[in-house]
Amino acid sequence: MMCEWMNTCKGNKGITGSITFLLILLFTLQLAENVTSVSLVKCLYSEDCVLTCSFKPNEDEVVHWYKQQICVHSYYYQSDQLQLQNGHFSGRTSLFKDQLVHGNASLLLKRVDVSDEGLYKCYTSTVMGNKETFVDVKVEALIQSVRMEMTGEVVSCSSQNIYPAPEVAWSTDPLSGPETLQNSTVKTPDSKGLYIVESRVRILGNVFDYAYFCSVISADKAQVWTTSIKKTEELIGEAGRELSIPCIAPQNLQNFSLTWTFTRTNDPTVILSYDNRTRRTSNLWEGRAGLEQDQVLMSKGSLLLHNPESEKHSGTYTCTFTGFQRRHMVQNQVNITARRPTAGVTNVMADHMLWMIPAVSAILWQSLWNYIH
Repeated sequence: MMCEWMNTCKGNKGITGSITFLLILLFTLQLAENVTSVSLVKCLYSEDCVLTCSFKPNEDEVVHWYKQQICVHSYYYQSDQLQLQNGHFSGRTSLFKDQLVHGNASLLLKRVDVSDEGLYKCYTSTVMGNKETFVDVKVEALIQSVRMEMTGEVVSCSSQNIYPAPEVAWSTDPLSGPETLQNSTVKTPDSKGLYIVESRVRILGNVFDYAYFCSVISADKAQVWTTSIKKTEELIGEAGRELSIPCIAPQNLQNFSLTWTFTRTNDPTVILSYDNRTRRTSNLWEGRAGLEQDQVLMSKGSLLLHNPESEKHSGTYTCTFTGFQRRHMVQNQVNITARRPTAGVTNVMADHMLWMIPAVSAILWQSLWNYIH
């Protein structure tokens, strides 16, 4: 009957071929039953991560976790068996033992680092049979911040502790052609395998003409951190007179914080900070500086200087808007000049000088008369 079903039965040779076919078929079915597809797990750098694995529970569970041929974790005889565990994983792995009776052989991998990335195999065995599950582990170190500076003829952008290596994109406001905004980008792994990315572009035309935008983009495009910087032309103020220093975000931010700093010779000092979610202001220059509260809700964070002094308050004022994965800085060079005499004071001095002329003349004539006689 089997030969008729296969239609290949021709003597012993046909029987042998049929048996071989059945063995291959049974082996294939066994593989399909015991081997599952590869699952992808993304683990965050330095955090704990769970590699999932399940099986049909029964008595005398045996669990082996491997990374390629390296022993990661073993469990049998109702306890961990770590004699052959690779030293890289020592003290960093554990099973959910109370879940083994429910068929959960997942591995908890602690304090993940870049070298943990790779293909893992979970082998499980009971009196009912065995099973293999594969887990492809990808490690990610997320972008935390992007730093930007404008010095001389160059705008630089940098970030660090990122994995895998990110991409960098530049733009300007107003827009400039991509052929004119050529960037130089270097990505360097550190001793932990995390990447430091440094990128720079040359300033186009006058330093005040453009705002420069640098975006650091994660390898999977899930994260985009954008920082921008803009320099304004020198602002001239007068001692004793209120001065408004402008700062406008490049777009209408929904949730943001605003910080003003002042730099004269050394490191910047904080003037004030504002959080639009709580609408609270922390002002370290109380009575000397403040915000236009009706404007700040519209992402306009101009700073009002009250009664500035020429030497003390001349310098660089920087406002920084910080939102979700966005940061915008505006640098304002402010020069406070000495107060000029008012028209009223000038007139009083002139009147006083006119009043003194007859008296001076009389003294001179008296002196001349005494000399002659």
